[in-house]
Amino acid sequence: MSWIDKLVRQSPIEPMQKHMHVAVLCAREILPLIDAMAAADDDAIRERRSEIDRLEHEADAIKHEIRSHLPRRLMMAIDRRTILEILDYQDSIADTTQDIAELVDQRKMYLPKELKASILPLAQRVIVACEQGQRVIDELDELIETGFGQSEVARVDEMILELGRLESETDLLLDKAARTLFSMEAELGIATIFWHQIITWIAHLADLSERVGNRLRLLIAT
Repeated sequence: MSWIDKLVRQSPIEPMQKHMHVAVLCAREILPLIDAMAAADDDAIRERRSEIDRLEHEADAIKHEIRSHLPRRLMMAIDRRTILEILDYQDSIADTTQDIAELVDQRKMYLPKELKASILPLAQRVIVACEQGQRVIDELDELIETGFGQSEVARVDEMILELGRLESETDLLLDKAARTLFSMEAELGIATIFWHQIITWIAHLADLSERVGNRLRLLIAT
């Protein structure tokens, strides 16, 4: 095997893209989980938690593979620290989704109809933001192939700006969901605390996706 073949084979870009893909698949499971919560269906909740666990473990396996084979002294278009920082943000998407599913299952959190009307739009917009983060990461190989060419950088920068706009929308939806939740505090009692944690975690998925994009923006700006 020639040295150039080794260099190409050792590139972490494709595994990072695969990792983000799995992390977003994990986040998408929030939507059927919400449906299961609204239906108070314990079996469906456990099924969704099981699938989220499976995807989170798959993301972990990819992450460990990337870390294990990431060259320490190899010329790369993206430095090792940047790769690891982006990877950690991506991995936190899967980890946070798993935290949500675990709490829902362990506490048997059944979603009141009034609260679903606020949480579902938030979750739907969060998934759109996560998918936009995936599209940004999917551009990594193109950025490298073009040598961070001006037109490609401009295109990716626009995609990251859109990601930021989507994250801002989720902030507004989070505020609306929180206000709905607190208006039900007398009815929900101590469960209000746990519901607030759930909706905060859901919104945090969009924040993590934006961090992926912002870290890449720092890279292309240098």
